[in-house]
Amino acid sequence: MSGDDKTIPDIARAILDEGLICDHCLGRQFAKLSTGLTNKDRGAAIRLVLAMTADMAGTGDDDEPTRPDLQIPERCWVCNGIFEELDTWASKAMDAIGGREYETFLVGTRLSGLLSENEELLWEAVGTDHAEPLKSEINREVGKLIASATGKEVNFTEPDIVCLLEIAEGTVELQVKSEYICGRYQKLVRGIPQTRWHCRECRGAGCERCGFTGKMYQESVDELISAKVVEAMDAADTTFHGAGREDIDALMLGDGRPFVLEVNEPGKRVADLERLTQDINGYCEGKVVVSGLHFVDHQTVRNLKGARHDKVYLATISCAGVDRDTLVSGLGEITGMIRQRTPTRVIHRRADLVRKRTVRSSLLESFAGDSAVVRIECEAGLYVKELIFGDSGRTVPSLAGVVGADVVVTELDVVEVMDAREVVDK
Repeated sequence: MSGDDKTIPDIARAILDEGLICDHCLGRQFAKLSTGLTNKDRGAAIRLVLAMTADMAGTGDDDEPTRPDLQIPERCWVCNGIFEELDTWASKAMDAIGGREYETFLVGTRLSGLLSENEELLWEAVGTDHAEPLKSEINREVGKLIASATGKEVNFTEPDIVCLLEIAEGTVELQVKSEYICGRYQKLVRGIPQTRWHCRECRGAGCERCGFTGKMYQESVDELISAKVVEAMDAADTTFHGAGREDIDALMLGDGRPFVLEVNEPGKRVADLERLTQDINGYCEGKVVVSGLHFVDHQTVRNLKGARHDKVYLATISCAGVDRDTLVSGLGEITGMIRQRTPTRVIHRRADLVRKRTVRSSLLESFAGDSAVVRIECEAGLYVKELIFGDSGRTVPSLAGVVGADVVVTELDVVEVMDAREVVDK
């Protein structure tokens, strides 16, 4: 009889010839046949049919003992009795979750080397045509117990919590889905970076240069916003994702810069975002103001990081010796295509390349003899300070170059991040 012609009893007898096996592991080899049954039910039914068939082939003596391989063993050679411990594993998982807030979960299993080897030995002997993996049944059965005990739902795509059963260690590892809070921030004081900046000397370990804080700057937009979020959501930490970033000495004005705060390992998932907005703004003491907070998914982070947003800047410039008409004419000349070599101030962390960027418009807002305020709308990635002073010829054209005088930025403010509304706003 060919392998394709083998009947269920033939395959079942071959399985039983390998050793004493429980109903779960016997039935699991036929899991793809006949829906609506558990593997344990399948195994029990197959064992019963084989026992009855053996009786028919026997003497008919009711006192004749059933074949040992048709009896349920005290210890299954395939799973090593793990299906007798499902309640224990479910309890371990729920203990690991503890008081965390969640609505959906998923169970995963990392088998021990012994159980993986046992399963492969069985499959080598009888094949896998109708079988499902051992870990799939463990996941499902433990998941049923957790769902019954907690009222929570299993989610196979984006569960709030994954309970990973570490069989060899006898432990449960939690993988907690992040929450994502989207909004906008205004930065109203200078000298604060957008994200945490480790000390260049010690790389965050702490040294005399940084006062043993591990940081170049003691505050950042990221840290000011995240402090109250971590507290409110009982989170491990946060990761900040911004729609670009302003210079440390620049303000972020207007409607603010879009951002997404990734909340890592939250213990609480339901947050009053209006109250959280008030708490964040109170904590920031006027340095940073957030608005429009709302929950999003990870796709918004991808959208935010993948988009390129034009910016509008107000730059206060020092322009001694340049008259108004010359300045207006110069602003016209720097409107259009700019060739900008990586600025000297960032060449230590960016490749030394020439990049083409577009200045959409350059307008004079006000003029006061030795200083002026100019409004510049430009493509994402253009360095505005270098557009003004030229960076020793690395940016061409530059305002300083076309007016023939030393012109530098004394203050820089971002007043608009353009085309971001459809990406992050409600």
